[in-house]
Amino acid sequence: MTVLVFGKTGQVASELQLLPGVVALDRAEADLSDPAACAELIYAQQPNAVINAAAYTAVDRAESEEELATCINGKAPEAMATACAELGIPFVHISTDYVFRGDGLAPWTPSCLTAPQNAYGRSKLRGEKAVQSIGGRYAILRTSWIFSAHGTNFVKTMLRLSETHSTISVVSDQIGGPTPARAIAITCYEMAERLMKDPSVAGTYHLSGFPYVSWAEFAEEVFTQAELRTTVTHIPSSDYPTPAVRPMNSRLDCQQTEQVFNLRCPDWRLSLTETLRDLDRSA
Repeated sequence: MTVLVFGKTGQVASELQLLPGVVALDRAEADLSDPAACAELIYAQQPNAVINAAAYTAVDRAESEEELATCINGKAPEAMATACAELGIPFVHISTDYVFRGDGLAPWTPSCLTAPQNAYGRSKLRGEKAVQSIGGRYAILRTSWIFSAHGTNFVKTMLRLSETHSTISVVSDQIGGPTPARAIAITCYEMAERLMKDPSVAGTYHLSGFPYVSWAEFAEEVFTQAELRTTVTHIPSSDYPTPAVRPMNSRLDCQQTEQVFNLRCPDWRLSLTETLRDLDRSA
């Protein structure tokens, strides 16, 4: 099986390249600000499946660049999904919990009403709706709080800050499930394989790590496992204002993914141990 992956240096794309048959495209090869060119690459390469692991992810900058974010996160997936539907091949697209309102305490199910509160969320929802409307052998995988040994993420930021700070303030009223990029990559790959055999499983799914924690609790576990003496000060989101509104509730209900694909959501604490080990090896 040949799987064409949009994205090469990102967290999920880096993990996907460890799987067999993956051909990853970087920004120079596939410019998502040119949706038509992305579709042409699919037609030209004729892969068995396509996974879109590339996105505009600068959440705060998207507030002033919403048109560009919408092109990359909305129009490019639409072009990819159209090409895949015409070729009759699976298309797996990664999305986010930011498509929801982000309030309350209950985990969001795939069927919950979407109501993004920032430009990034709106751009991702635009892509979701386009992929859904085109149909075909598609799977949208919403996830949250991605971390790995690759790229830029919360774990690596906390480790970097600990080098110069003995105490770090982290918000404690935003709750979610940290999700290892490796688990997302494997899930996307297995979804593509399953869609090849059974198009009836097409739809929108969730994947996040468990148990749910706050960003502050996540940071504390990072320092505990890394055997660092850095102290975490719990602060409310109001003490750390950002241009884009962040969801307070990023909990995702993953039962449908587990039932349909027979997958277990990862315990992020175990994955964090692996990530820290990978970072030690690459140091």
